[in-house]
Amino acid sequence: MTDSTYAPPDVPLAVIHADHEILLADKPSGLLSVPGKGAHLADCLLARVQAAYPTALLVHRLDRDTSGLMIFALTPHAQRHLGLQFEKRQVRKVYVARVWGEIAEKEGEIDLPLAVDWPNRPRQRVDFETGRPAQTRWRVVRREDGTTRVRLYPRTGRSHQLRVHMAETGHPILGDPFYASGPARDFPRLMLHAESLRLRHPDGGAGVSFSAPCPF
Repeated sequence: MTDSTYAPPDVPLAVIHADHEILLADKPSGLLSVPGKGAHLADCLLARVQAAYPTALLVHRLDRDTSGLMIFALTPHAQRHLGLQFEKRQVRKVYVARVWGEIAEKEGEIDLPLAVDWPNRPRQRVDFETGRPAQTRWRVVRREDGTTRVRLYPRTGRSHQLRVHMAETGHPILGDPFYASGPARDFPRLMLHAESLRLRHPDGGAGVSFSAPCPF
């Protein structure tokens, strides 16, 4: 999908939770997290959230083709509090993906540094010289018809991290326009979903967890 063919899904805003400090929404696949350059890329989850909650502030992002849970701050205090948690890797994120091939092992960890593939932006690549550390833990949920459903537990938050890491193991995420090829690419969407977040609530610091059901 190129910028000129951006056609975000026309679906209602799915709010998972809202209180006086935070809001969690379920982003559909195909919708930008934040506006792109140009009026044709203005529609995004941030804009849709702010239309209903004008004080909403950005905390983190998901790739356009990834669906799932995003948290927004409703006050500057909450934005600072959550931003520090993401920066210090205190937020526990869990993703669900369907990948090509049947993975034999039950679980494992991928530790491959990532850097921008400048000639092919926004693609990323493994780079042991200049790449930034990136670690992903994975666990098989089930194997189905030559594919595998996995849960992914990123320890770091690099751009395209889960997509590159799974492709490097020989099991690209189904429907990935950048890192899958052949029949693995021939799916109606990227089969990657941000399933849950665990963090400390900005008001009081108590641990809270939220989840959004996987749509595939």
